[in-house]
Amino acid sequence: MVYDVVVIGLGAMGSAVAAQCARRGWSVLGVERHGPAHSLGASHGKSRLIRQAYFEHADYVPLLLRAYDLWRELETLTGERLVTLTGILLTGDPASKVITGSTASAKRHGLHVEILDAEGIRRRFPMMRPHDGEVGVFERAGGVVFPERAVHAFLGTAVDAGAELRFGVSAADWRRVDPQTIRVKLSGGLEVSARRIALTIGPWLSMMSASTGIPLRVQRNVQAWFRPKTLDFSPERCPAFLLDRAGLPNPLYGVPDFGEGVKAAFHAVGPDTRPDELDRTVTKADTDPIAHALNAWMPGAADEFVGATACMYSLTPDEHFAIGTHPADDRVIVAGGFSGHGFKFASVVGELVADLLEEKAPRVDVDFLSPRRFAN
Repeated sequence: MVYDVVVIGLGAMGSAVAAQCARRGWSVLGVERHGPAHSLGASHGKSRLIRQAYFEHADYVPLLLRAYDLWRELETLTGERLVTLTGILLTGDPASKVITGSTASAKRHGLHVEILDAEGIRRRFPMMRPHDGEVGVFERAGGVVFPERAVHAFLGTAVDAGAELRFGVSAADWRRVDPQTIRVKLSGGLEVSARRIALTIGPWLSMMSASTGIPLRVQRNVQAWFRPKTLDFSPERCPAFLLDRAGLPNPLYGVPDFGEGVKAAFHAVGPDTRPDELDRTVTKADTDPIAHALNAWMPGAADEFVGATACMYSLTPDEHFAIGTHPADDRVIVAGGFSGHGFKFASVVGELVADLLEEKAPRVDVDFLSPRRFAN
């Protein structure tokens, strides 16, 4: 049998690609070196932020609007609740990138946001402690995606549409054997044939930088959960947040208490590592700075430490995604380098990669994400 596509890596992005391709009627083989919805890469953590007024780059907004539609479609298909809109508050100095970038994106794309001064934040969200002079951008459309639940939904949708998924299996190599066929060597010595490949292996893509042309570094990041002192931090009262404040190592982001504690972490803070050498032991040196910053921002939110986990960011030099054809073979589509802010896009990345595999122009312009920008 020759599969229409082999998807290598079934984390958030790969599982979404497998679901999209299978729903298009293609024969799909998905392989994953670990188990389904595992916690060893970058697709776990119980909750991830989702928002539309994107400060990182206004060109992401059309992708996000499509992502929201596709998350709702997946919820309808599976009957699972995958997204909860709590609202999200971005806070910082008026001249910070978080504030200027989010307001610029909102203005360019006609998104509704509210601008709050420090006193307005205190009145609206009394659990928060902005500094005088800080401002907030509040977006009602922001909230939370539940990652493990989402990956299982993609995988289930893929299987229901006819995909074959194999776990505990990795791809060792591939080679083109004729203009239409690629031979993929799997672990254990098995080989399969495919017309196309989707390469979605998360942090492990860093080990292939020489061949993909995508420079990646992998960073260890710690996310932590704390039991709060009061009910003020429930999702009914407290929005998701991102705080960009002088004195913090990087912005502090967090999620209200959905029953497992308030989640918080510093964005893109941690030592560089290798995917198979990640130090998964979390110590007080990791979590105490998060607790201190969280309690300063929302007193009582970090009353008691509940738990923490280490995950990995796959960072491109400009911290934008890399999605496009492999430089050595235009029948291989690579998607990686999601730089710690990609999970919310998983639904639309699945569609985008499937379009590229089909040699179909994506409905949204994503040229700014092309790996060609690293060609020099």
